[in-house]
Amino acid sequence: APVMESGGGSVQAGGSLTLSCTASGLDFTDYNLFWWRQTPEKGREEVSCIDRTGGRILYGDSVKGRFTISRDDAKNIMYLQMSSLEPEDTATYYCAAGRSWRDRRCGNDYDYWGQGTQVTVSS
Repeated sequence: APVMESGGGSVQAGGSLTLSCTASGLDFTDYNLFWWRQTPEKGREEVSCIDRTGGRILYGDSVKGRFTISRDDAKNIMYLQMSSLEPEDTATYYCAAGRSWRDRRCGNDYDYWGQGTQVTVSS
């Protein structure tokens, strides 16, 4: 896959993890970048997105104030810093790249996405 997530793992509630998203054969500077997560119980949930310039960032309501998205285009990497993790954050996390951008929500109009990385938060 052109994009790949890493950094998932198991952590106790209140802990922190940083996920990374890297690209292969893809120039991140051409794309808006996205994080979303999925569980069998809750389905798909938008987590965060950052536009091509890095100047516009959106967060899902459930992660605002706890998660921080960033991008390093020189390294072709995107990050998701997660803190104050809760058991409800347990999910498979996916990164994606897309040329479309919405101003109010991240949406799901992606061109490329990874295979996901598991995050498990225990109470």
